[in-house]
Amino acid sequence: MGSIQERNGDDSRIRTGTVWTATAHAVTAIVGSGVLALPWSVAQLGWVLGPIVLIFFSYATFHTACFLSDSYRSPHPVNGTRNYTYMDAIRSFLGKKDVVVCGCVQKTCQLGTMVGYTVTAAMSILAIEVTQCHHTRGSNASCNKTSVITSTLLFGAAEVVLSQFPNLEDIAFISYIAAAMSFIYSFLGLYLSALSLRNGHGLKGSLFNSDTHLSLSNRIWNSFQALGNIAFAFGYSTVLVEIQDTLKSPPSENKTMKKASSYGIGATTLFYITLGCVGYGAFGNNTPGNILTGIYEPYWVIDVANIAVLIHLVGAYQVFAQPLFAFYEQWMCLKWPNTDFFHKIYTCKIPFTKASFYKFTLCKLLLRTALVILTTLTALLIPFFNAVVGLIGSVAFWPLTIYYPIAMHIVQANIKRGENKWVFLQLLSFICLLVSFVSALGSIVNIADSLKTAKMFHIQM
Repeated sequence: MGSIQERNGDDSRIRTGTVWTATAHAVTAIVGSGVLALPWSVAQLGWVLGPIVLIFFSYATFHTACFLSDSYRSPHPVNGTRNYTYMDAIRSFLGKKDVVVCGCVQKTCQLGTMVGYTVTAAMSILAIEVTQCHHTRGSNASCNKTSVITSTLLFGAAEVVLSQFPNLEDIAFISYIAAAMSFIYSFLGLYLSALSLRNGHGLKGSLFNSDTHLSLSNRIWNSFQALGNIAFAFGYSTVLVEIQDTLKSPPSENKTMKKASSYGIGATTLFYITLGCVGYGAFGNNTPGNILTGIYEPYWVIDVANIAVLIHLVGAYQVFAQPLFAFYEQWMCLKWPNTDFFHKIYTCKIPFTKASFYKFTLCKLLLRTALVILTTLTALLIPFFNAVVGLIGSVAFWPLTIYYPIAMHIVQANIKRGENKWVFLQLLSFICLLVSFVSALGSIVNIADSLKTAKMFHIQM
């Protein structure tokens, strides 16, 4: 799982990314399907802990994102040698042993995120069908026992096509569209929650989770899982370095990336708190796992929101997939330098165009398609929205968002053991380790319970 290659000095690649393209990529990665679970997560924690936990995750994510931005170049954050990927940065500052662990966690979480996004996309398509059913047959009609095979396969087919774009820079326009869609469905979710709050005649919920319909143990496990859901909602560290590698300079890449992170994380934090609290206030202990699946009127607004979710996820999937494609393709090209499967370039004319040609290798065409098919089939087998995003968020949060950025910053800034800043960073890392551990337990328990009643190829709304 090592580095693609040892790179010395700067390169001659022309980069065109700006603070706005980086912000678009960041928002696309941050404001993903996890936002839809935030009202449920706040409901599991209550009015006191819910907002506090959201603020804590925001602070920790931005703090370590700045560290990660500095690690793009080593040893100096402005004039040092480029680290093209997260694992390259790990190698430069911590050595080859940490690369294996980091690589396994990062790539697994990227795959898991792609699976989670596929599940959510299928849920959005299904939600449109359910909304139309309730609108025509009544709110008490049984409308949610629908197979999601077709909707999941349609989403997978779209990703097969988009996966043939060379890299993130070539799909910047998709990230712009996806970022816009994320704001549309997020604000519509907030609007629908506010509408339900107004029609519900009063603020619901309690200072702490006190749902008497659940046992104490279930409330505890749900609150643990809620931590993972919130971690997932803030996670984009797995692709931050790859996003930064698209930026032009001057100004320095770390300065631009920190600004993009401040824009992305700052705006989403304010919105997350608002949506989480308004959604919880509207539904109280009955807050649905996906806020868009608990509301049926006005149906056309809900349909627009779910369509926006779907379009956003089409782009967000690629933000996580493209770095994964680049990793294994570069590794294979170096391992088999004389094999046509990885190196021979084929061209074919793109239909309905005058001069455009599609260039590809068999490796790119077949293996990217195979990986998309793998995530699509996995999504069909694990159709648990909250549990999936909670587990992915908890597994990725501590090592990728907290531990490695802190460890690299300590080396880069030459922070001595025992210094006040060293103690603070270690305390932050330990607290986040505990959060990741208990949230993973909560998600695993939820998945185990869901498997008892789940039907294959049927999503749990």
